[in-house]
Amino acid sequence: MSTYVGIDLGTTNSAICTFGGETVQIYKSPEQNDVTPSAISIDRRGNRYVGQRAYESAPRNPDSTAVLFKRLMGTSTPVNLPAVGLTMTPEECSAEILRTLFGYLPEAIRNDQDIATVITVPAAFNQMQKDATMEAARAAGLGQVALMQEPVAAVMSVMRSRQGDGIFLIYDLGGGTLDIAIAQSIGGRVSLLGQGGIAMCGGRDFDRAIVDNLVMPWLAEQFDLPENFLAAPEYKLLRRVADRAVEKAKIELSSRETAVISATESECGCRDLAGNEIYLDVNVTRDQLGSLIDGKIRESVTAARETIEHAGLTPHDIERIVFVGGPTQYKPLRDRVAFELGIAASTDVNPMTAVAAGAAVFAEAIDWSTHSRSRKSARGTVSVGTSIDLTVNYASRTPDNKAKIALKLGSPVVPGSAFQIDSLDTGWSSGRAEIKNGSILEVPLAKPGDNAFKLFVFDPSGGPLSLAQDRIVITRTAATVDAVPASHSIGVEVRDALGDLPKLFYLVRAGDQLPARGVERFKATESLRAGAPGSIKFKVWEGDIAHPVSDNTFVGLFEITGNDFVDGVIPAGADLMLTYEIGYGGNIDLQIEVPSIGGSFNNTKNFYSREGGLTDFSQASKRIHEDATKTAGQLAEIAAKVDDPALADAREKLERANAIALNESDPEVAKQAMDDVQKAKSLLAAARKANFKVIRRMDLDRVVELFNNAARSLAKPNEVTAFEALQAATERLIGTPGQAFDANIQDLNGKIFSILRRQDWFTVDRFNWYVEAPYLFADAKVYEHLITKGRKAIANNDVEALREVLNHLDRQRITSPDADDLIAATNIVKG
Repeated sequence: MSTYVGIDLGTTNSAICTFGGETVQIYKSPEQNDVTPSAISIDRRGNRYVGQRAYESAPRNPDSTAVLFKRLMGTSTPVNLPAVGLTMTPEECSAEILRTLFGYLPEAIRNDQDIATVITVPAAFNQMQKDATMEAARAAGLGQVALMQEPVAAVMSVMRSRQGDGIFLIYDLGGGTLDIAIAQSIGGRVSLLGQGGIAMCGGRDFDRAIVDNLVMPWLAEQFDLPENFLAAPEYKLLRRVADRAVEKAKIELSSRETAVISATESECGCRDLAGNEIYLDVNVTRDQLGSLIDGKIRESVTAARETIEHAGLTPHDIERIVFVGGPTQYKPLRDRVAFELGIAASTDVNPMTAVAAGAAVFAEAIDWSTHSRSRKSARGTVSVGTSIDLTVNYASRTPDNKAKIALKLGSPVVPGSAFQIDSLDTGWSSGRAEIKNGSILEVPLAKPGDNAFKLFVFDPSGGPLSLAQDRIVITRTAATVDAVPASHSIGVEVRDALGDLPKLFYLVRAGDQLPARGVERFKATESLRAGAPGSIKFKVWEGDIAHPVSDNTFVGLFEITGNDFVDGVIPAGADLMLTYEIGYGGNIDLQIEVPSIGGSFNNTKNFYSREGGLTDFSQASKRIHEDATKTAGQLAEIAAKVDDPALADAREKLERANAIALNESDPEVAKQAMDDVQKAKSLLAAARKANFKVIRRMDLDRVVELFNNAARSLAKPNEVTAFEALQAATERLIGTPGQAFDANIQDLNGKIFSILRRQDWFTVDRFNWYVEAPYLFADAKVYEHLITKGRKAIANNDVEALREVLNHLDRQRITSPDADDLIAATNIVKG
């Protein structure tokens, strides 16, 4: 294979490049642009347009155009095109972009059966988003595909320019995400020292800030418009026109101090309540833009500082910031970031195509014959064979312009035997030299890519010997990445023993080098017979929150069901051998061996149907409000007792999340709010860990108060005794490290719940709460069926039937704030 493909699948723009070992080729769009807008438009006749034409159509035809769908990857949020009666998934939209980009390649490359492609993803992407990207690649029919984190690809682009050794920081700000990477280059070999970023921070967020804080107030002042008018369907076209006008003005501000956000009456295509035609004519200055995007820039600088700190460095250790991504073409932004960090700015690479180019270069380094997409070996060996026992060892891949070749003799040779190495590319020759065990010869690598040499061996009389192998190929690479750190921690939910609280056993920690491979022993806590209902469950999570596990991001459920093997039984206590590999792009590959039945199971068959855990962000606002309110309550309790600076940051994020409307249907707004809640949970977990004794006292006091106020009068005498005995035992554990305290708190809550659950009024109230919370259920049909059964039970005054309905609802809900039971109870322990 001589040509490799790199694709930057971007939020607003995408690009495709190839690398043949020597040079990178950028393939332009039909409009002769380096990048292609990530936009799809479908007309009423069903014709599909992708790229510039679709991008230009978006403001005029918002109901038949899809944009910004990358931000929805890995969710169940639909991309609706009502004008043409079509609903697409984000993955289907991304597949359209990939197919279009691939169509730019020459036919000879497209038809190559061995074609190999690297698609980049933000380092901030979670596992579901990465899985969704691979799904889009499969739907596009791209053949062999691997993922690579965008900052790693950017580093590869930087190294192609070979600016010398040192430590540099990649600030990759795209349309939707921010990625930060710190890399160290020594002699063309690169190690990534750290990665960070923000999932919802990009040029799109700058545009929204301008629309929300400058354009909307201007429109409200100039015209007679309803409250929150841009969210109304009749003003959808106006929103798209405003977005486009803002984007154009923002680009103008890259070269001018002022710009005008303008659109004519015919472009806006709507009237206000008084019948006046609406237009846009809003002045904007660089100072105003700087003020509006200040919050996001501060967040990005904070993310960069955190990445530097986690790498064990200071800004003085870093020689330059390399800016990548369209928004970084705005010089005031580069100047601000460089000033805030105290690091010199650099423009080593084309910010629009650096990621695609780096991906193509990285694709050449992958051994595509391996399932795990590991990198090619850097060592080569040639066994000469025939009449001489000689092995030639050499560096098969190096970024240097020279390489060493070493001779190893398996047995003595006749004195006077000689060897010679000639370049097949330049005619260079080493000249003849005597063969000695351990001899080392340095050969020049005249060009990037493959450098071919021929080995000659001569007997003492000077006659050439026939060799079984005589060809040596050494690849001079653009750079060699020695370390790629994991962007997230990945762990399997386990228990130390039956009845203990679930915790995470980590397969890889954020910052660990990828790929990560290993074998771990677990044990089943329940028996499973062939053909029987039930399953052994491996729940995989992403994140670093110790407790509760469910505050992390759910990745997937790898189940071994009774239908997955034909005979035998997996007894309780049986060994479960988990073999795992997490690749450079973060993809997870799992296999479980069960010696007791001689079975082997892998995640290509039954690792987690993603639809069960995905969120539809067009209908998630109530769930987000509930989660944010609950987390804010926890924060307020802690803040009353603890002075921790992380709490102020968490409070700000929760206030921002709670500020979204209860009926918010804009997926971007909802996703930003959910990300804010998740970050607040992480900050809260860090505060709990730093102040665990104070927090534990609060937790125990709260559960005792709940028992006294809500359950004591309803409890049986033996239940009161059991509660108070466990309360006393829990008191003694407040200062003891480990999970025993948390497990006791869970048991105390469980005792209260058991008492309340016997009460008919509690059962009815809990059911009525579910009636108002359809957003907690991924399967709407199952939910509606259970609600109907529950209402029938109430009408028949059948409380026991209602309790059975509640049991089913509890198992079906997406998340439970009362226990760590997201999908199913964990039934494995660490062996």
